[in-house]
Amino acid sequence: MPISVLVVDDQELMRMGLKMVLGAHPDIEVVGEAANGEEAVRRAGELRPDVVLMDVRMPVVDGVTATGRIVAAGDGVRVLVMTTFDLDEHALGALRAGASGFLLKDTPPEDLVSAIRSVAAGDAVVSPKVTKRLLDRLVADDPAGLRDPAVLDVLTVREREVLEQIAAGQSNAEIAAALFLSEATVKTHVGRVLTKLGLRDRVQAVVLAYETGLVRPGG
Repeated sequence: MPISVLVVDDQELMRMGLKMVLGAHPDIEVVGEAANGEEAVRRAGELRPDVVLMDVRMPVVDGVTATGRIVAAGDGVRVLVMTTFDLDEHALGALRAGASGFLLKDTPPEDLVSAIRSVAAGDAVVSPKVTKRLLDRLVADDPAGLRDPAVLDVLTVREREVLEQIAAGQSNAEIAAALFLSEATVKTHVGRVLTKLGLRDRVQAVVLAYETGLVRPGG
């Protein structure tokens, strides 16, 4: 079955362009489109696509609010946010709301297609290093957005070390080398970190590491 995608953007030309790009791939099917967040939530509920390609700055209901509603519906629909600026505070809001990542609107078509495939397979597509740069700026600007570090008390010492490495943008292979572990062991630790903290993916793990102060801007 092809990957079903709902395209959401308030600009008709952007939606048309995205549909043309995605329509060129037989394993991807654009099943619908929406011009604002309210329409996106309704269409996502009706169509239950595998992936929603979501703009963040839209009229009526913005993409961040729409992302939260779609994720909260619990239909297994995954959201991939597209934004114009890599330091857009709206992108962070979307990640906090449950998006599986974000891409810039000038992302090459082949990277966009690859990202949709990854998200549909259950992976996150935002580079943690890009997320780190975003969080460095936003956490510094809004320290009130930090969360109680006690939420990390469920982790073992080793799991906290793994979370720190994830927040630094390290791959499983890099974490294994840094902590003198096998990649299989690192994969197990990563899975436990996500499960214990109730997180969907590594991107949300990076966000939480910053929000709890486990890692600091510039650290």
